[in-house]
Parts: sequence; structure tokens; C-alpha cells
Amino acid sequence: MTGKGGGEDSVAPISSAPPPLDWKFSQVFGERTAGEEVQEVDIISAIEFDKSGDHLATGDRGGRVVLFERTDVKEHGSRRDLERQDYSISRHPEFRYKTEFQSHEPEFDYLKSLEIEEKINKIRWCQSSNSALFLLSTNDKTIKFWKVQEKKVKRVSEMNLDPSQASGNGNIPSSSTSSSRVCFSNGGCSERPFKHLSNDFKFPPGGFPSLRLPVVVASEETSLNARCRRVYAHAHDYHINSISKNSDGETFISADDLRINLWNLEISNQSFNIVDVKPANMEDLTEVITSAEFHPMQCNTLAYCSSKGSIRLIDLRQSALCDNHSKLFEEHETPGSRSFFTEIIASISDIKFSKNGRHILSRDYMTLKLWDINMDSGPVATYQVHEYLRPKLCDLYENDSIFDKFECCLSGDGLRIASGSYSNLFRVFGCASGSVESTTLEASKNPMRKQVQTPTRSGRSLSSLTRVVRRVPTGSESPVGDTNGNTYDFTTKLLHLAWHPTENSIACAAANSLYMYYA
Repeated sequence: MTGKGGGEDSVAPISSAPPPLDWKFSQVFGERTAGEEVQEVDIISAIEFDKSGDHLATGDRGGRVVLFERTDVKEHGSRRDLERQDYSISRHPEFRYKTEFQSHEPEFDYLKSLEIEEKINKIRWCQSSNSALFLLSTNDKTIKFWKVQEKKVKRVSEMNLDPSQASGNGNIPSSSTSSSRVCFSNGGCSERPFKHLSNDFKFPPGGFPSLRLPVVVASEETSLNARCRRVYAHAHDYHINSISKNSDGETFISADDLRINLWNLEISNQSFNIVDVKPANMEDLTEVITSAEFHPMQCNTLAYCSSKGSIRLIDLRQSALCDNHSKLFEEHETPGSRSFFTEIIASISDIKFSKNGRHILSRDYMTLKLWDINMDSGPVATYQVHEYLRPKLCDLYENDSIFDKFECCLSGDGLRIASGSYSNLFRVFGCASGSVESTTLEASKNPMRKQVQTPTRSGRSLSSLTRVVRRVPTGSESPVGDTNGNTYDFTTKLLHLAWHPTENSIACAAANSLYMYYA
């Protein structure tokens, strides 16, 4: 059935919107006890599912990458096999710890007298091969390509002589025959004794009745080996904010504040600069690149967003240096609505393509916006994440919280979107035609404990592409607070989350803890 957004799996059928999901707690890794102090190096800074959804990777500020693997599929067969048998799948995704490795170490740039943190900024999975996992990880300056492979442990079996044939003096037992030929159990014979042996060694006059060799056997035990295959370094003058793998499986991009570079996975000492927004005079700098993402299906297309709230779509076929964009997506300000904070909160911190590449989801400080790549006049829908913070922007600016970079994600079927907020809350919105789904959950074992009831946004659904684009009125959502009457905690923020590629399951990071939910 064709969806409203122009793709089969992008949105729900036109006739009806799916009912809101009932989210439940699934798992938590690294849960803190009450009053436990969190170490800075343990705070999670990146989350990413692989394409199959069977593996999950997290990176932290200490430069470590931790891998988790799905267990319920292995125990109960593949999902596709169960569907073929009309088997009702009642289990939800369950993961277990697989391995971890130190991806990055703290460095010091002596030329610029600059310390480089080991914090993992982004993780991107690459195509797996021969049961080996491949992924890219990056800190502010250096990208690394890792191979994680499971190897069976081999050991040498015991190699003792037969006690029944051992002589009392400890010498090697001899044969009762008096032949001068030295014969072995494999049928080989020698006409002369071994002259290279030391004088202390007395060769048995009758030769050895049998030759015992060590036997190497593979045990059932396995060990995981993470090996850095390539290091892509010395290509960025500014901090790397994003990396994205191309659908061709051979190239990827890395973006910093002013440039985007194109790499080949097999070549680590050379990259091509495809976007450069650095002005001749740095005093003329008005915006910086905040994130970049390859189109999931078209290897020649990518998008990048900026601190001015715009998204540019570029075509690599047009020119070697993509100074000119093929499309520009930005929302124009409502007259009289500009304030001191307008440009700050308009900065886009993250963008994601939908699975079929038809839509782009962007996250700025206050809202989520859904864009149709075939319509650059404005977003097709706008979702208020925490509108109650608008009166508190001055306080958020003073404590630097207004510069927090929240990530966003889409469900695999394109029916829902999600992003985080403060007090370890995150919100899930339905983006199908007629959907009023708007759920607030807390990263805890009781995710529905702090529900925030807010009216639905007055943005347009994906099927309403012919209507006039309009901004969501500021007063469309009343300021709300904690249902317990508490003020929101701006020190606890849920910045990183990821949606399972094929199922309604979300992984999110609250400080050093990884929480997982399913519906």
C-alpha cells in the first residue's frame, strides 16, 4: 500500500493513522545506584544500531566503544523465519554485552598546542563480512576504522609419554628389536642415526616404537578481537561533528565546522574536500556546519545543516567542490518574532534521512521539523519538543544549556520520530496523516512516570503537501511542568538516542546508563 509521503515504507496509509504505541521498559546497562557519582569518562556520547538491528554500539567520553548483540533472535530463530510460519512474535528485542575496546586516546597537537579529547563524537556501522563487524568511530580530529571478529580459542592437547612404556631411569623406552634402522609410526625409516643430536642424548638402539606429536585442538571457547584497520587523520582543522557512510559501501564523509571531506575506506592518507564554507576573512563568518548525512539510497546525494537553521542538499555529480547546493531548505521567520535567542535556538544540531530518503528530519533546540526533499518552501510538519522552556531561554543561555546538541531519530517504517529533552525525558511523535501521537517518557525503569500532557501541534501532516506552509503558533502548547510539581533538571539531559531499524525499540543514553524500551 502506498504511503502518503510518496514512499512505500515512509508513512502510514492515507486512510488511517496507527494507534499510539504503548512503550515498556526492556533493559538497562550501567544503571546507577542512588547517590552514585558518575565519572566524566563513563558518560555515553554516541549510540548507533547497525543495519540489521542485531548489534548496537555506544561510545563514551573516555574513548571507549562498547558493543552489544541481540540474543532473542539467536535463541528463537530469525524474525523472517517466524513470520513465514505465521508464528506470533511476542518477544521484544533483547541485547547483551558483547565486547568493548579503547578506540581513542587523549592526544596533544604540538603544532597548535592543543589537547585533543578522546571523547567519541560519532559511530557509524559499515557492511559486515565473513561474520566480522566493521565500524567507524571518531573523536574531534581522528577517524578510525575497526574490525571486530570472533575467533575460536585453540589450545595444545596434553603431550605425555605413555607411563606404561616409561623406564625407571627416565630414559625414552626402547624397542626390543636390534635393527639399526630408525622407524617411525607413520611408516618412515632412517638408515642412520641422527648425527646432529647432542652427545648426552642416547638414541635407542631399536628406534622409537611411536612418535608422539603435540595436537592443537579448537575448543568451544571464543574470544573477540578488535583491531584498528585504518586511521584517517590530519584532515580537519576544526572539530569533527559527524561522519556518514555512503550507500556505495566504499566511501564516507566527515564534517567539521567549515569543511566536509570525502574518504575512501581503503585509503587513509588522502581525502577530497567537497564542501568548504570558510570565508576569505574569518570576520565575515556567519554560519558553521553542524551535521552532514549521506542519502541512504543515492550515493551522489548528501545533505548538511548549519547553525543558521538551513539544510542544503548537494549533488556530487555537479562539481568537484560543491560550493553551490542543489536545494536549500529553511523556514522563514515570522515578522516581529525575532529576538536575541532566535538565531541560537534555530541552529540545527542533527539531521536524519528517512529510510527511503524521501524526508529529512532535523532537530533544533526547541523543535523537530520534517522536510520533504521535493519541497523546499518549508517543513511539512513541526513538532514542539519542550515549548515550556521558551520563557526560560535567558537562564538557559547563562548556564550554556542553550548550546546543548540534541539528536533525533526516525522509526524504520517512517511512522514516528523521537528526540530527547531535559530531566532525562524524551518524546515520541507520530508523523502519519491524522496522527495525534505525542508521548513523553523518562529514561528510567518506569518510563511513563513523568508524563507531560501537551496539546498536539498544529503542523501539517505528510499528506498535506499542497497546503500553505505556516509556522506553528508559539502558543499552541501551554507551558507545562513536572507532574510532581518539580522544576526540570537541566543538568540531566538526554542527548543521544537511536531507533531500531526494523522494530519499535529505542535505545537512549542517560549519563553513563543505556536504557532500552520497546512497544
